[in-house]
Amino acid sequence: MFFSCSEQKVSEGDKFFNDKKFEEAATEYSDELKYMPNDVRILYHRGRTYEELKDFEGAKADFERALELDPNNFQVLLSLANLHHKKKNFTNALLFSNRAAEIPGAPAMASFMKGRALHQLGKTDEALKAYGNAIYLDKDFGQAYYNRGLLKIGLKNVKGACEDFQLSSALEYPGSAEAYKKYCK
Repeated sequence: MFFSCSEQKVSEGDKFFNDKKFEEAATEYSDELKYMPNDVRILYHRGRTYEELKDFEGAKADFERALELDPNNFQVLLSLANLHHKKKNFTNALLFSNRAAEIPGAPAMASFMKGRALHQLGKTDEALKAYGNAIYLDKDFGQAYYNRGLLKIGLKNVKGACEDFQLSSALEYPGSAEAYKKYCK
């Protein structure tokens, strides 16, 4: 769901992370941070590693530190939004995803995560717009079609939901075909 920072350098920590050796990755990133404590890329990657290790407080601390250093880093903002969403703190998830979505060139994921937070907060019209924006930015975003379809089911717009489930199913998003069968006879 998330992408790494755009810099191409692959460190030992990155190799461990890619091999799902998260303890080793965390150690390696911590060693790197001893020499480069303000490196946003390393802080971000260690935060992602902590997230994989279910150390959400450690992840949050690294993401917040990275955000202090680079306040317009949409990857860090989206990671904070995702952490808050996991903790069911949808207001903060909205805060960070909204900030990410406002950055010029932000990926469709920013609008999607904004829509997801708005959806959870019961702000259905705004959620529909955010999901729609995610789809506008990435026509192949199956999860955005799927989530928008679920929201439309809740709004009793079955026809619109079925269109979204059909599109997400064509994009092979998991659960889409089942949702189509369940709601769209």
